[in-house]
Amino acid sequence: MPFDPPAPLPAATRHAQARAVATWLLFVAGLVWIMVAIGGATRLTGSGLSIMEWAPLSGTLPPLSEAEWQRLYDLYRTIPQYALVNQGFGLEGFKEIFWLEWIHRFWGRLIGLAYAAGLAWFWLRGRIPPGSKPRLLGLLALGGLQGAIGWYMVASGFEADRTAVSPYRLVIHLGLALAIFAALVWTALGLLRPAGTAPAAARPVRRMLLVAAWALVGALLAGGFVAGIRAGLSFNTFPLMDGQLVPDGYWLLSPAWTNLTSNVAAVQFNHRLLATLTLLCAAGAVWAALRRLPAGGARGAVLGFGAAVALQYTLGVVTLLHVVPVSLGTLHQAVAVLVLGTALVALHALRPAAPPSP
Repeated sequence: MPFDPPAPLPAATRHAQARAVATWLLFVAGLVWIMVAIGGATRLTGSGLSIMEWAPLSGTLPPLSEAEWQRLYDLYRTIPQYALVNQGFGLEGFKEIFWLEWIHRFWGRLIGLAYAAGLAWFWLRGRIPPGSKPRLLGLLALGGLQGAIGWYMVASGFEADRTAVSPYRLVIHLGLALAIFAALVWTALGLLRPAGTAPAAARPVRRMLLVAAWALVGALLAGGFVAGIRAGLSFNTFPLMDGQLVPDGYWLLSPAWTNLTSNVAAVQFNHRLLATLTLLCAAGAVWAALRRLPAGGARGAVLGFGAAVALQYTLGVVTLLHVVPVSLGTLHQAVAVLVLGTALVALHALRPAAPPSP
């Protein structure tokens, strides 16, 4: 008896399944967004080195006895951060920084559980849209890699004479978090709207938006180096830096390339420059959208991106002028993810329509 393939699902059922998977992906992206904000607070408070053990399973629970608290505190007292920054702050002071790092790691585990459980649920019920499985498995692998890189970053802070993690490893960790967020959002948008609909008149808007998006990526990564070497604690004036547009000492270090990652003056200037370029390109995209796009979702997405960039730029200036308090620094990092999300929504809304079939 010949085998009859299963009948194709009705279009309404396929669309409903795609929407369900997209909703789950956006939920996980929201968890990643919160994770980035918690990571910013962890860095700003110097809490990231308080847990010196990599224990993916047993580390899920916090210390449950005074003896365990004392053991972890004694372990922390062996690293340079304690001797050079926090010496003598006692067990109660240790608990304050411990809890924030524990929440950061717990939230990472929560993201992994939410993603793996959701993937298994949709997979076993046959509700994953055709062609999506490889990408969803790739995202699962990236999540596992992010956990390993997180520990690789933290371990760099235990080295002699270090009181913080390596800025290079910090940028890798931050960059991968942003890449995972972007992949989750873009995959979800593709499931919600598989086909592009933008007319040919939208091409100049999309080109300008792409330039703004790449400038944004550069500003985000440059911001990671600002955070990594605490460059925001210097040159707390705007728009000039010590009364100059380009500060003295920009090329102070040798070899020259190290100025881009290790020189406080150069790192902060580069972040300002890329942020300003993002703002100008976003303004250009908004202007082009108002001229070329009709009222609707695509134009609204571009305007939303422009508003998010303006908000982030203003927040960055305020954070700098106030010498990066924890509250403003954390908010600045969180809004950066919002800007990235609005860029993705706008770019997706401006995908060109497929040419008609011959």
